[in-house]
Amino acid sequence: MTLHPALAAVRVPVRTVLGRLEPGDVVAVACSGGADSLALASAAVFEGHKLGLRVIGVTVDHGLQAGSAAQADRVVQQLAAMGVDETVTARVQVDGLSRLGPEAAAREARYAVLEEVAGRLGARTVLLGHTLDDQAETVLLGLARGSGGRSLQGMRPAFGVFARPLLGVRRDDTVTACRVEGLEPWDDPHNDDPAFTRVRVRHRALPVLEDELGPGVAQALARTADQLRDDTALLDDLAAGVLEAARRPGGLDVEALAAQPPSLRHRVIHRAALEAGAPASELTRHHVLEVDQLIVAWRGQRWVDLPGHLRALRRDGLLVVEPAAP
Repeated sequence: MTLHPALAAVRVPVRTVLGRLEPGDVVAVACSGGADSLALASAAVFEGHKLGLRVIGVTVDHGLQAGSAAQADRVVQQLAAMGVDETVTARVQVDGLSRLGPEAAAREARYAVLEEVAGRLGARTVLLGHTLDDQAETVLLGLARGSGGRSLQGMRPAFGVFARPLLGVRRDDTVTACRVEGLEPWDDPHNDDPAFTRVRVRHRALPVLEDELGPGVAQALARTADQLRDDTALLDDLAAGVLEAARRPGGLDVEALAAQPPSLRHRVIHRAALEAGAPASELTRHHVLEVDQLIVAWRGQRWVDLPGHLRALRRDGLLVVEPAAP
């Protein structure tokens, strides 16, 4: 019997990722019960068991919606029915709603607990169900915000213990794969709530672009992310070398930094601020450019205030990032 194209679309990249593991290894699959993660979990069971892997299904209850506990229980039942070796339910307290917003705060809490669960289970990798459509939405949001190349590179295929095998798979394929396998996905009401910017991008902005520019916009955005990711990785490696060469006791050599092109110098400033304790979510390009003026347009400025109660200043030929005075 010929394998349905949607099933093949999901299983092939999952097989590629799991093929890097050894028989007996543990792989965890994060599953919310939506079509993307259900299709991913089913593919992980099918391909993982053929490779002799132990597949564990993990669902995270964020407690942000009424009935979330019941939905988590339903996902556990679905995972057990498809043949995972073990199921885990993790309930988290989502903090930072006012600082990050509900989506980012939930994501932060989810990744933290998934990493903790992976460590406890001895999982070599944790699979996440983000698709090509999610990637396109991320890139488009980055374009709209003017966030620069780092944001436009979108979601990484792998980072730390996490892997995203479906970044090249369309959402329609995960929905169809569930239908073919008789799986009943959960429709998260947040995914249709226009109060969320990502939902408006999904249901309004991308369809308009497809209508006006022709089909293939999502794929083009995803390709852009892939290309920028390669470029960013190279620039980051070069900037790391510049940072190490510029280190001096007490700070960074201003002359060494001034000799570098802006793209590398700005990355060094960004990394130096992060190393000093600046929150990544609050450190903006405006901060970086202001600090850059201390290097290339020095006229006796006092300092530049940075998030995290820090300040950057120029002292004795060094760029210094230090705690702000009380």
